[in-house]
Amino acid sequence: MESVQNIKQRFEIIGNDPKLNRAIEKAIQVAPTDISVLVVGESGVGKESIPKIIHSLSHRKHGKYIAVNCGAIPEGTIDSELFGHEKGAFTGATSTREGYFEVADGGTIFLDEVGELPLTTQVRLLRVLENGEFIKVGSSQVQKTDVRIVAATNVNLFEAIEKGKFREDLYYRLSTVDILLPPLRERKEDIHLLFRKFAADFAHKYKMPPLKLDEGAVQVLQKFRWSGNIRQLRNVAEQLSVLETTRDITAAALQLYLPQEGSNLPSVIKNKKEDSDFSTERDILYKVLFDMKSDLNDLKKLTLELMKNGSNKTQDINPNLIQKIYGSKESDSEIDYEETPRTSLLSAAATKEEAYQETEENYLFAETIEEEEILRLEQKEIEMIKKSLEKNKGKRKATADELGISERTLYRKIKQFDL
Repeated sequence: MESVQNIKQRFEIIGNDPKLNRAIEKAIQVAPTDISVLVVGESGVGKESIPKIIHSLSHRKHGKYIAVNCGAIPEGTIDSELFGHEKGAFTGATSTREGYFEVADGGTIFLDEVGELPLTTQVRLLRVLENGEFIKVGSSQVQKTDVRIVAATNVNLFEAIEKGKFREDLYYRLSTVDILLPPLRERKEDIHLLFRKFAADFAHKYKMPPLKLDEGAVQVLQKFRWSGNIRQLRNVAEQLSVLETTRDITAAALQLYLPQEGSNLPSVIKNKKEDSDFSTERDILYKVLFDMKSDLNDLKKLTLELMKNGSNKTQDINPNLIQKIYGSKESDSEIDYEETPRTSLLSAAATKEEAYQETEENYLFAETIEEEEILRLEQKEIEMIKKSLEKNKGKRKATADELGISERTLYRKIKQFDL
């Protein structure tokens, strides 16, 4: 069995951190077996080195080694990439194609960013892990493959399982052995070693003397969070190598190349405020108007029931309707329906809308108010359509998208309201 130090030299792994050494030790120990391995760590920590170590020390080292970035393959074609397809299986499938699992038979496949796999592909992958069987896209013939799978992820798969984005049974098949690579901020003693290695590589590449950091610069380097891990450190070293005229780097010079904390990641660009406000106001307006219409309908029903019921008691009236309009009691049991006079109910209804009495005349008035509210709703609808058309310079498709309706509906509304 090779030593950790020999493996580091062979695969150009820099660092003496105990967690890093433990990860390499586990890779050496599991390499001779065929068990599945899941490499866990943040983006940029060098997870791709572990499957290479495992493959090179296994009995499959003379077979093919294929690395697949699952997050970079479109969902519609990933099944074809992994398992192959038959001629005519889909548009553009002009010939039969072998997938990675067929090509790598007898070797190793590294599935990077395995957490990005679609659920349908996860089912296919689970079958390969369980019995080595797969079916090409567009085929009904079961094929066998003898492939060792090493997967890696930078996402929390337990959270993905809870959200229904990753299969729990697949997780336990992939993670027979977990290998955790620590982030760079937890390997403070290794940061300067890595920087010196990168500085030497870029000095050779660009044919210039290597960079040297003073004590202050080393401290700045070690205190920085390095959200992008080794990849980010390498980029900073390359920038300094190319842009700095002097080879002696001070803390002040180094600070210029380090992003401010919290600003070193791309920000999500939000929609324009005016679009957001317009949509929010529209939703609120619709909700208020429809709630008002619902209340009016409830009041109409109550008034009708009171008019039809000749007594002063309300035992024949729907209790749920009374409760809805009469007030916000904790429970229906708090209202004595047997003893509640009709005038009290009408008083409650009048308090709610300030316009309803027990007479037939006011019932007709309720209908008039409802019609007015409908007309008011139409006016608001016309106003919103006009605003949206003006905003989108008369482009009907953009207007329909903004209003959340189809173009056909928009054309009908324009014709209906003579806009």
